Amino acid sequence: MAEGGLPAGVPPADFIDEKIRSLGDWRGATLARMRALIRDADPDVVEEVKWRGVPVWSHGGIICTGETYKTAVKLTFAKGAALPDPAGLFNASLEGNVRRAIDIFEGGSIDETAFRALVQAAVTLNTAGKRK
Repeated sequence: MAEGGLPAGVPPADFIDEKIRSLGDWRGATLARMRALIRDADPDVVEEVKWRGVPVWSHGGIICTGETYKTAVKLTFAKGAALPDPAGLFNASLEGNVRRAIDIFEGGSIDETAFRALVQAAVTLNTAGKRK
């Protein structure tokens, strides 16, 4: 096993594809939809797998993670507390000073335009000061 529980030689994107397939229910469909929105919002996003199989999307630092639980798909934004959220997407991990999360439950929906804007804001925050 390589770093993060990723089997040696398996590209992160392939591992995430398999994770989505293996869920086989609404959680896989939800994670796939959110992954597509992240990729759409940031075509230069890097997919990684960390912490025993958690999908991670990065660009100049972690944008967010995608965890799946029995009752929710949780997207945790590493610097969420510093991001504008005019649509009020963040509904979990609100007590912290750094992270914020979005829990999506079965049958739940999300404002896709606002989510893309949140991803783009995270990339801007991650890359601010790193550009030359």
